[in-house]
Amino acid sequence: MKQYMKKIGAVILCASLLMSGCGNTTMISSNSDSDSPAGKSSSPAGGNVADSDEITFVSDDYKYNHELNIIEDNYRNFYEIFLYSYADSDGNGIGDINGLIDKLDYINDGDDTTDTDLGFNGIWLMPVMPSTTYHKYDVIDYKDIDEEYGTLDDFKRLVDECHKRKIHLIIDLVMNHTSSQHEWFVKATDYLKTLKDGEKPDKKKCKYLDYYYFVEGDPGKSTYYQVGDTNWYYEAVFWEHMPDLNLANQSVRKEMESIASFWLDLGVDGFRLDAAKEYYSGSSEKNVKVLNWFCDYVKSQKEDAYVVAEVWDSFSSMANYYESGVDSCFNFALSQSDGKIATTLNSTSTTNKAKSFAEAMVKIQDTLSAKNPDYIDAPFLVNHDTTRASAVFAKNEDKMKMAAGMTLMMSGSPFIYYGEEIGMSSMGTKDENKRTPMYWSAQDSSFMTKGPKDADVFENSFPALDEQQMDSDSIYYYYKRAVRIKNENPEIARGTVEVNETLSGDAVCVIKKTYKESSVTLVYNISEQNQEVDLSSCTGDNGALELYGYLSVDQDEPSYSEDGVLSMPKYSIVVLR
Repeated sequence: MKQYMKKIGAVILCASLLMSGCGNTTMISSNSDSDSPAGKSSSPAGGNVADSDEITFVSDDYKYNHELNIIEDNYRNFYEIFLYSYADSDGNGIGDINGLIDKLDYINDGDDTTDTDLGFNGIWLMPVMPSTTYHKYDVIDYKDIDEEYGTLDDFKRLVDECHKRKIHLIIDLVMNHTSSQHEWFVKATDYLKTLKDGEKPDKKKCKYLDYYYFVEGDPGKSTYYQVGDTNWYYEAVFWEHMPDLNLANQSVRKEMESIASFWLDLGVDGFRLDAAKEYYSGSSEKNVKVLNWFCDYVKSQKEDAYVVAEVWDSFSSMANYYESGVDSCFNFALSQSDGKIATTLNSTSTTNKAKSFAEAMVKIQDTLSAKNPDYIDAPFLVNHDTTRASAVFAKNEDKMKMAAGMTLMMSGSPFIYYGEEIGMSSMGTKDENKRTPMYWSAQDSSFMTKGPKDADVFENSFPALDEQQMDSDSIYYYYKRAVRIKNENPEIARGTVEVNETLSGDAVCVIKKTYKESSVTLVYNISEQNQEVDLSSCTGDNGALELYGYLSVDQDEPSYSEDGVLSMPKYSIVVLR
């Protein structure tokens, strides 16, 4: 692992760094979406050295910063936040809305003339509605904020503060199931408990019976649970306290439309739809119809609302969901240790490895555009249900950085999980262990949360944010530059991909992305050795290509000769125009 603090002389750290506080021990724990109740896949002002106005940032020798060219549409760089573990404003150890508001300038300060923020212009908030669990995927009330997180007034202020910074805010919407303590389910089960043996239920007396899947008699399936000591059972695929909703019921759909309107009226910019593959488990055709109905309704209320669905399935199966008209589906084929990004970097085989990665971009493009020409891919590497990148790449910092660059240079709207920008750790399979406290500082406890109570104890392998902000070679600075490059070049997110078959092979791939009348060329060195690429046959919009920017995992820089030969450091990505 690289030693941080190499450039301490280039930085002035604020006095609050000297304060004593929490160390780098982390509480963690986690399960997959389909596991258990523990993990469905499912002082207020304070002071913190991570705040941009308290740090003099490291300067480096990078000389390719250009004017930002951000288009106000649904192609965005999203930052996924688990509020519970992010930033605590009131000292109770639980992250909250006001803590996030205090940290918005870290994510994006809204000032294009400064470079003190990460540059993300989209935030996805995991569930914020009242719930019985720490993860809050079991919703008790769809039109309120969990009191652990704050109030509706706090949320309204968050929306306003996001919009001041041109950040789009989307929230998790769990339509597949409710909490077993939701009023609908409580009224339905209370009614069933009043029935005498052999008495048939009357849906006119209790309309909520049709909101869920109730059956008389034990169906003998592990996903069904008994209502008290009655002979009635209900379906709950994820957990017995998450009864599945009957989305074929028009009354349920009307409820969901009302819920969507409620949040849209509060100013949210869209929704992340949890477990869309499980609306009708095993029936993608029915699920597509549900998405089609929901997306049509949301767009009728807010034409530019953004909807991204979680369809944890193979690429070909996920692609079919774009026929619903949904804006995006998370691209699981790129994610985790078995996804295309990690396997490209971790594979011991070198034959056409880089070229294969470039060809995957074209396959994604061609497949999804055939399903929906207005698709926006949603690439990601890890999220709240998966192990973190530090585990995927065995703490190999070079690979972690390169994977981040590959993710952020993908077409579409990439999603980055909080803490990945500093290489936070995860451990094992418990969901709580994937949702640990954002590691703001090892010295200053301001804003630090305690994280999920059932998380295991382990240490983060890389320094806290405030230390990484002192080193231009840190993971943090790599992410800053990658997001900046994406925000300078709209072609990267929106452009049509072409692979240079001649120049792409084992270690290097060359692609061109064209958006409207403009194009950008990206060259990837997916190897541990320096590479040279002859680009003399390639041209840009104005003739010969010019070096426009780069991502390097260390301080090595690419060079570009007058005769068109590009010299690339290991694990680097070069942008040319």
